[in-house]
Amino acid sequence: MTQSVTTLVILGASGDLSSRLLLPALGQLLANHPERRLQLVGSGSEEWSDAHWRSVVRASFKTVGASGPAVDAVLTGTKYLSADVTLPADLERLFNVCDGVPAFYFALPPAVTALACTALEKVKRPEGLALALEKPFGTDRRSAIALNKVLAKLVPEDQIHRVDHFLGRSTVYNLLGLRFANRIFEPLWNAEHIERIDIIYDETLGLEGRARYYDKAGALTDMIQSHLLQVLAVLAMEPPSTLGAQDLRDAKGAVLRATRLRHDSPVESSRRAKYTAGSVEGQKVPSYDKEPGVDPSRDTETLAEVTLEVETWRWAGVPFTLRSGKALGERRREIVITFRAAQRIPTGLRGTKEPTKLRLLLAPDEMSLELNINGPGDPYKIERAAMSVEFGPGQLLAYGEVLEGILDGDPSLSVRGDTAVECWRIVGPVLAEWAKNEVPLQTYRAGSRGPASWAPLG
Repeated sequence: MTQSVTTLVILGASGDLSSRLLLPALGQLLANHPERRLQLVGSGSEEWSDAHWRSVVRASFKTVGASGPAVDAVLTGTKYLSADVTLPADLERLFNVCDGVPAFYFALPPAVTALACTALEKVKRPEGLALALEKPFGTDRRSAIALNKVLAKLVPEDQIHRVDHFLGRSTVYNLLGLRFANRIFEPLWNAEHIERIDIIYDETLGLEGRARYYDKAGALTDMIQSHLLQVLAVLAMEPPSTLGAQDLRDAKGAVLRATRLRHDSPVESSRRAKYTAGSVEGQKVPSYDKEPGVDPSRDTETLAEVTLEVETWRWAGVPFTLRSGKALGERRREIVITFRAAQRIPTGLRGTKEPTKLRLLLAPDEMSLELNINGPGDPYKIERAAMSVEFGPGQLLAYGEVLEGILDGDPSLSVRGDTAVECWRIVGPVLAEWAKNEVPLQTYRAGSRGPASWAPLG
């Protein structure tokens, strides 16, 4: 494990990511660990005073009710510097105000982050410096490789945190505990017993003012290329020897290297669509093309679906379908593991013959095992029943888990450089075919379940 961080520097501290997600998570982390001592430095392009910055931090901490000695110490000592982080001189100024081992958290657009990393090459960097980068990591496989090369000149790989807040510790460990601590599941976790796996992240939210980023990314890059492929890796990986960073990241990396498009065909294995005007939860939603900041000529998808295969002994032939979209009628954040049907049902039993399904719901984390059982009345009639359980929510918000890993020098749940490249390799052929319009861009009404021709998942 690398050296613990004692100074957190948020670059882009005046932005929405900082005030809405990072600072509340930091406040919660400090409240839960009153013994922790940390210096907080904010930096942005705005000319803020220390007092104004302190008021922003205090307001964000209040949203989670954060209090205690560690919280008070941060509020008392926090500083703000206006800076252009693409300039080496401004980066040196930031290092000069750090009292201890620093972590730079790039709460910035990817292009600015890349320029800042290039500028860091020209600056003397303190021992133990950690770098935290938000997704997307690059814009394609080539740019991800190039950014990896820049980062490798700055700090060792285990001091680079490519952030995926989607995999907060509680979610990952719930999946690992379910698989590896229950003999009833792990022996069945393979192609012999599992027919298909669907990973679904459908949102009722529309664009919500994110056109500047989202219209250039789309659903495939925004959710599937990063978040959902990481979920697939945890679900499909071989049992790691330990939950240490190297073993866990090695196991995930091996899965992603074996993952490719089903039938190696981006046309057959992908679908895309965008929403038209409609109503979601009683609120009118304009057509995506009419949303402020959207360029209709980009043909950006707001719903994407990709079917993959993991070419290993364990998973040969099992389709993994990843889907994510916006402005849909139902919020679905779940993993659906569909087991193969019973080999034979004795003559005389009648009723449902659906296969067993294990549903793992995300945020909040819950589990439901759907089984066929004899009904309470007719003993020969099979009916459907579900056994459900709620997982513990964990002590911290997702970004709190991220920050704790950064501050403790633990990269276990961050995305390793080679893994980031593999994710772009997997979706690259789809993006290329979509750019050539080889896969039609369909439409769906906001508030619907998606295009009428798409079969439902799960």
